[in-house]
Amino acid sequence: MAITGHLAEFSLAEIFQFLEQGHKTGLLSITPLPEPSDQQSARSHYVWFQQGRVIAAANRSDGRGLLSLISQRGWLGDRAASRLVKNCDVSTAAGLYFKSQGLLQADQLKMLFYVQVMQQVCALFTLEDGWFHFDTSRKAPFSELTGLSAPAVDVTLSGLRALKNWSALEDKLPDPDSGLTSMIEGKPMVKLKQMEWQVWEFADGQTTLAKIAQHLQCPVKKVQQVAFRLIVVSLVEEMPLLGSMPEPELSYSISPQDVGGQGAEPINHSFLDNLVGFLKRQV
Repeated sequence: MAITGHLAEFSLAEIFQFLEQGHKTGLLSITPLPEPSDQQSARSHYVWFQQGRVIAAANRSDGRGLLSLISQRGWLGDRAASRLVKNCDVSTAAGLYFKSQGLLQADQLKMLFYVQVMQQVCALFTLEDGWFHFDTSRKAPFSELTGLSAPAVDVTLSGLRALKNWSALEDKLPDPDSGLTSMIEGKPMVKLKQMEWQVWEFADGQTTLAKIAQHLQCPVKKVQQVAFRLIVVSLVEEMPLLGSMPEPELSYSISPQDVGGQGAEPINHSFLDNLVGFLKRQV
């Protein structure tokens, strides 16, 4: 199964949410649209998922991204790494194989995973436009695997927290006059920052984002951005508040014939006024 779309329609955060909630396994390819001044094809980025968790990422398709990172840090020569990979069981993650041979330590694997996944993927959240393609038939090459993984929700939060320019997500931010309601029982298991906790505590379905901003003494836009982060990781959902919704305009035109039929006697105007008032209260 393959899923293709445009980042202008589905943000990377929403895509990650879909893949995690669906426990999807496969390859997510992301290709930024080239700048108007650059007609060459933009470099694609690749993120591999397993059961909704992020297991690897690369900005190249030759399966040598992880080996390149190891070589750049001087931990293992590129040629030596390539020879070892050839002898490695394809069912074993390359990072774990190097660790089993005493060539890499656990802390080094963690650092590699952070650079490979957290840094590279988080940078993709700055993309304002591009195409994405998710293919469930594409498995991660063992040469790109450290053996570590991260929940997509953690990667999403890290990416959105680092985001400086929110213009691409402007239309997706919750309305300042809407509220938030919790989607979970108890407190979040996800590690939240201080302001994320504060906004989550106002997820009572009664307080607007504008009022939350007043309580926290911060810009409304900042609260909208925090609320968006909580929404895409399924901690809260946006709720329109009745007090902030405009009342519908009612217009009635009632004639004696409408009420009593032909030949009916004229109806007192005060009765009509009371009837219209009654109808308004029922809407």
